[in-house]
Formats: sequence, structure tokens, C-alpha cells
Amino acid sequence: MTIETCEQLKCYHCGENCVDTFRKDDKVFCCLGCKTVYEILNDNNLCDYYQLENSHGVSMRSSAAANFAYLDESSVKAKLLSFDSAEVSRVSFTVPAIHCISCVWLLEKLQSLDSGIVHAEVVFTQKVINITFNPDRTSLSKIAALLSSLGYTPNITLEGKSGGSKADRSLIFKLAIAGFGFANIMLFSFPEYLGISKSEEHLIRIFSWLNFAIAIPVFAFSASDYLLQAFRSFRLRQINIDIPIAVGLIALFFRSAYDIISHTGPGYLDSLTGLIFFLLIGRWFQSKTYEALAFDRDYKSYFPLAVHRLQEGNWIPVLLNSLKPGDRIQIRNMEIIPADSTLDTEQTLIDYSFVTGESKPVEVKRGALAYAGGRIIGAPTELVVVKHTSQSQLTSLWNNQSFNKTGTGRFQQIMDRAARRFTWVVLVLALATSVFWFFHEPASMWLVITSVLMVACPCALALATPFTLGAMVRVLGGKELYLKNAEVIERMGTVDAIVFDKTGTITTGDAEVKFIGDEKLLGKIRKLCSYSTHPLSLQISNSINVSAQSAITNFEERPGLGIEGIVDGKVLKVGSAAFNDLHLSNEGTEKRVYVTHDVECIGYFSIETSPRKNIKGLLRRLHSKCHTMLSGDGDSDRERMKDLFPEHTKLIFNQSPQDKMNYIHQLQLAGKKVMMIGDGLNDAGALKQADVGIAVSDNKGIFSPACDGIISGDQLRYIDRMLQFTRYSSLILKIGFTISFLYNAVALSVAASGHLTPLIAAIIMPISSISVVAFSTLAVRYTARKLKLN
Repeated sequence: MTIETCEQLKCYHCGENCVDTFRKDDKVFCCLGCKTVYEILNDNNLCDYYQLENSHGVSMRSSAAANFAYLDESSVKAKLLSFDSAEVSRVSFTVPAIHCISCVWLLEKLQSLDSGIVHAEVVFTQKVINITFNPDRTSLSKIAALLSSLGYTPNITLEGKSGGSKADRSLIFKLAIAGFGFANIMLFSFPEYLGISKSEEHLIRIFSWLNFAIAIPVFAFSASDYLLQAFRSFRLRQINIDIPIAVGLIALFFRSAYDIISHTGPGYLDSLTGLIFFLLIGRWFQSKTYEALAFDRDYKSYFPLAVHRLQEGNWIPVLLNSLKPGDRIQIRNMEIIPADSTLDTEQTLIDYSFVTGESKPVEVKRGALAYAGGRIIGAPTELVVVKHTSQSQLTSLWNNQSFNKTGTGRFQQIMDRAARRFTWVVLVLALATSVFWFFHEPASMWLVITSVLMVACPCALALATPFTLGAMVRVLGGKELYLKNAEVIERMGTVDAIVFDKTGTITTGDAEVKFIGDEKLLGKIRKLCSYSTHPLSLQISNSINVSAQSAITNFEERPGLGIEGIVDGKVLKVGSAAFNDLHLSNEGTEKRVYVTHDVECIGYFSIETSPRKNIKGLLRRLHSKCHTMLSGDGDSDRERMKDLFPEHTKLIFNQSPQDKMNYIHQLQLAGKKVMMIGDGLNDAGALKQADVGIAVSDNKGIFSPACDGIISGDQLRYIDRMLQFTRYSSLILKIGFTISFLYNAVALSVAASGHLTPLIAAIIMPISSISVVAFSTLAVRYTARKLKLN
């Protein structure tokens, strides 16, 4: 290794100028840290990192090796880990150094650098990385040290996240400084505004120097975000909207400094500070707008899970937001654990596949910690809540990469590309304007250029999609259709084929249930059925008035078939004829659920289900979109279904969960955009396969991350209006784009003609964002009112 002095070379890793250089593979590095990172990437065949958008890594010159050994202390791990087991653990780190797509690319390749890391996912907007790892093969300290060695030192706090309050305070502080400077510079400029005699011209110089002194902290501190972001973008050879703004601010400041120092004029410091003040007001407005868009931060507004809580000796269903530490809750088979809790049952099996991707259930014993997001397998389990419901965990669960669907965010991608190209258009226009005014009226050139740079605003392009779709999500949430994210709106707007499940979807939970057979075991049957959340099991359980004290062990539920358990040493099974090994055909119109006790059939339940109220009208209104009904039941109900569905609708019975998923896949291969509407358990595979999967919930206790939305059974009759509502999203977005385009075309033309001062340009710049936000809000509300969804 050689060290040599060099002022012209740039570091291969971070791109900064280097004085001391370290060489490796004919490449130059500014410090040992950058060289080490390159060696790590090179050894793991990850040097494509340097080709992404011609980007550079984070400089390691000032990065000291941190000691992260304390992270392996059990008390510290308990605070940081969102999930912990012998084989899989999960942690989320805030990484402030994440700044571009190359950062995301590198950080999501961490498993190539540490074999103990299973998966890494970056949430770019929050600068957070979620890491799943094997605690037997690596540790928190090693992961944190690896991140630090790559230049992405995690910001670790054991007190919990602050929710961005520091950033909010910083913006308010900068706004206050800019406002103070603007007001005082305007005050000191009044003598010049009103005219001053030649005998007192020395006052102009005094006030000019006072203005200059006040303007320095405004320029250096209040405008620092624009200047730093522009510098980083320029250094990384990327162009964003901060560059023309920074160029305009720098031009005004240094031109004003030249005028004051050379005694040729008072400069433009009133315009400069006013410009910064109103730019920061616009930024504050946009930050509040984005806060309003973050509907996923408040699960009360859209996450409809309910759980049974023990109150005065009875299990009462309550919504998640009412849970608090110390509450005793009961979670049934296939239900999700909503909050970190301790087990208060002897033992149970928990499926953490939604959290870790591992499908093997974990056996948990009394007193052990059960993490939010786990799914109970088997008999109902009692737990004691130890932490408040974690919305971030449940939202992350619902948006798990395993359940994401491709081809989303089309409008957002278009808007983002337009916003990036827009900056180049502004810079070229500013250059052409400067050339014209240099020859036409040199004295006005600086103000005109600054006006052009300031008035342009692509922000509305970035705001249009999330604000419109976010507003639509809220409207649908008000009608009890809860969507996992705003991207589902776009897919809903393209649906041309709807596939329905029958039981619990077309038919309601209210049914006439009769038992034909030996009634001695009804109490035990009731208890067994109460362990399941399937609609038929709940109907049977609710129809039986007797109870039994017998314990049920080895409970098992087979989706689409039935349930079974051992009672008093004998196997009790409730389900279809095939599930009970009975070779029977159902000649009646009712649904039959058979019961066998120790292989002997003791009778069956005759269940006369009734269609949901107004469901026939819904199916007729959907008409051509009403493509297929898939049912796991026999075809005894075919005639009644024929009467409900349009003639062209296909009615297919005796379908297993796998059959349903395969059928939807075939429709997609035929070019259909499919919406699947069914329950969240038996239809989980079909819901995931469909372009849009909607789970129907009558008791709000069932949740599957595979679905894109959850709709209350009472509100299913409005699904046609909801689909029509989502189709308006395209029109509203196009109009919003047009508003933004017209604003920028007119504003840039006026600014280039010299009829707009920089101060006025800064004031009207947020108008583009305000206009799009106002239009989107009013348009969404009008559309909702027109379709009677408000």
C-alpha cells in the first residue's frame, strides 16, 4: 500500500477530492475506510453499486469505528428487536446517510456481505432499513458494525422513535430566522424605498451593511437545506429541483454582496430573505400535506381488526386501539396476535410466516413472549398484552414483500419522471433568459433569472398522485373498505373480471341451522366449532345452546374441508362428507356439515344459508364484470345461485383453495384484471394471486396479509360504486397534471418576460401545490358525493 500526495484525483468510492491516496486494483481512494468498503464490495461481486446512476458511496474519511458490543446485551436487544427467536430475529435501524437509489441497492444486498442476514429491506422515505437475520450466525453488533463500515452508521436510540419532531423543529427554527431577517431588512430598507437626500447617502451604506449582516445567517442557516441538497445532487451528478433554487439564491446573495462591498448599490437582500422566508413556508405547507397523506400512521382510521378481551368474566370483541398493557385477550385459530403479549395458556403453536417467511409453526409455552403478527394455530389461546398495539409492525406485516404485487404505481412513476425532466427544462430556460436579458437590459438580468428559477414548481407533480389516491383511500375507509395502501386504488380502477366466493361472501352469516342425529355430543361439538373462525363453524357454534367442560386437544383445521380434535380420547370431526370419509351425495338444497365421533357418523347439520341483503342487485349492476363464482361446497345450491348471478356468470363448485388460485391465474393469462372477493382464510391463495384481493369480514376478527383490502360484510353491496369511484382516479390525476403544467407554463413565461419579481415568484410558487391539493380534495369529495359514498 502506498500513500502519495495528490490534489487532482477523486476517490473511486465517494467521489471526493483526495490529498492522501490509497490504491487498490489501479483505483484511488481518499482514505483507508473507502478502500475497505471497495474491497468488501469487490470480494462479494457487488461493484455494480458504482454504476447505478453514476453515484458514489458515503465518504468514510470522518467515520470512526464505533463500538456496538452493547447491542448484544439482552436488555438492549429486547428494546430493539421487533421479533426474536432461536432461528430468526428482526430489527429496524434508522440510517440518516441513505440518500439515493444506490444506497438502497447496496443496503438491500447486505445478505451478500453477511451470511447471517436473511433479508434487508429499505424504506427510503423514512431512511429506515428492516433487517431479518439468523441470531446463530450473526448478531446485532456485527450488523451495526457492517452498516457503519459501509458508511451507513445507524442512528440507535433506546427511547423509541421521535416521529420526525426534530426535523419539524428545525424547519420552524429556520422559518423563524428567515422571518426575523426579512422583517428587519425590510425595515432598514424603508429609507431607500421612500427616497433619501444626497446629504444622507451615508445612511444607505450603513443600512446596507446592517442588511448584509442580517442576511448572512438567513442565507447560511435558513437556506442550508436547499444549498446542501443541491450540492449533494451536483456532486452525485443528479439533478433535482433544489439546484435551480440554490443557483438563484447564490446569485442573489453574491450579487448583493458585490453591490454593497463595491458601493454600487444596496443589493437585493430584501428580495433574498423574503424569497427564503416564503420558500420555507411552502416547504412547511408541503410537509403538513405529506403528514396528512400518511394514513398508514393511524391504524384507528383503517385497520379494522378486533380481538376478544376479557371483561367482567365475558369475552367481548373490541377494536385494537382500545387494547392496553395488562389486558387479557383470546386469539382463536388462524387469528393474528395484535400486540406483543405473554402466553397465559399451557402451550400453543404460533405461525410467524407473515413476519419471518418461515412456515414452520413455533411451539410457545406459558409465560413466553408472543410477538405481534404471529398467527395462532390450534385451540384458542389466552394472552396478556405487554405492549401497546404496534401499528408499524402490523402495517409492515400487511405490506410484507411476500404479498406485494407487481406493476403498481404507474401514475407515480410517470409523475416522478416528469418532475425530474422538468428541472432540466427550467435550467435551460434560465440560461436562455439570461442570454436575452444580458443584451437587452443587463441591470435586470439577475432578478429575471432568479424569478425564473424560483417560480418553477414541479412539486405539484409529486403531490398529485399520493394526495389524490390517499384521499380516495380515506373515502373508501369511511365506507368500511380498508385498503392496505394507495396503490390498490390504481389496480381497482382497471378491474374487468370479479370472482366471488360463496360461503360468507354471497351468503350471510345468518343461517337456519338444524342438527339431525345423536344430540348427546352437541356441547362438545359447540366447543370444537368455537375454536374455528370459519363462517360455517361460527354458525354451528352459535346455534347450539348446551355446553361441555371436556378438554379438546390436537385441534386441527383443514381449509375448505373441516375441523377435528380429540375429546375424551376420541376423535371428533366436523366438516364435509369427504373430510369425514363418507361417500354421500347431498340431494337437498341445504348445506350439510357432517359429524363423526371415533369414525362413526353421528349426524349432520343442515344449514340453510341466505343471500346477503341486496346482493342480487349488486351482482346485476356489476353485470359483465361479474365473471365467476367459485365455491368449495357441492353444487346443491346451484339453482339458487343461478337466480342471483347474471346468466353469463360461471358457477363452479367443489373447488379447493388451490383450485381457486389456479383458476384466477388462468384468467390473468387470458388478459383479465381480476378482483377476488372472499374470506381471508380459505381464500388466502386466491386473494394473493388476484390483481386485487378483497377479504369480506363480518366480525372484523379475521385478517390475512395476502389480501389488498378488508370490507365489512354490510358494505359489500356498495362494491360497484367503489369500483366506479376508483376509475375516476385516472381522470382526476390527469386534470391535476394539467393544472400543474398550465401554472408552470404561464408562470415561467411571465417570469422570463421580466414582469415578475423574485419575491412575488417565491410567494406564488406554492400556489401550484395548493391548487392541485385543493382540486384533488374537492374532486374526490364531489365524486364520492355523486356516487353516494360520502
